[in-house]
Amino acid sequence: MMRRRLARFAFLGLAAFSAHAREVPPPAYQLAARQAGIPSPVLYAVALQESGLPRRGRLIPWPWTLNVAGQPERYATRAEACAGVRRALGRTTAKQIDVGLAQVNLGYHAQRYTEPCELLDPYRNLAIAAEILKEQYVPGEDWLAAIGRYHRPAGGEIAARYRDHVSRHLVRVLGADTSLSSLSALGIATP
Repeated sequence: MMRRRLARFAFLGLAAFSAHAREVPPPAYQLAARQAGIPSPVLYAVALQESGLPRRGRLIPWPWTLNVAGQPERYATRAEACAGVRRALGRTTAKQIDVGLAQVNLGYHAQRYTEPCELLDPYRNLAIAAEILKEQYVPGEDWLAAIGRYHRPAGGEIAARYRDHVSRHLVRVLGADTSLSSLSALGIATP
């Protein structure tokens, strides 16, 4: 049953490629990134970090992922994940719950959705994540700084560690021979 669900979401990045070749972000990521004006490899790398699930030797973003008070929860269906969100809200604050492909925080981003399970819609989740990344981008900086602020707007060591983790996924997406001295050196057009 899980295999059929994985096949249905190939368009969300569940198809993996060689770690040595460039990996083109799936169409859903490209669409959300284009609408927000950000590079799609940045959005895809963030999703790999936030909801990556090992499947058949590859890491794939999983749309029905929650993080509740630091504990990851994975569900096979959107309905099960929605029930998980509702249970989580009954036992902890919204600021301790991250939802979906890009792990949008329920408390810090409450103004971006009308009801929590809306964040389990992969397209909506990616659109919100792309908006947040765009808001964190400062012209003249590379996208790694925005990636760090996506996770921790205050910056610091936590943001730096997060940037390091996401940069490894970015290397996977852009190709193994890529240097991460800055994203502008990667040929990713910045807005």
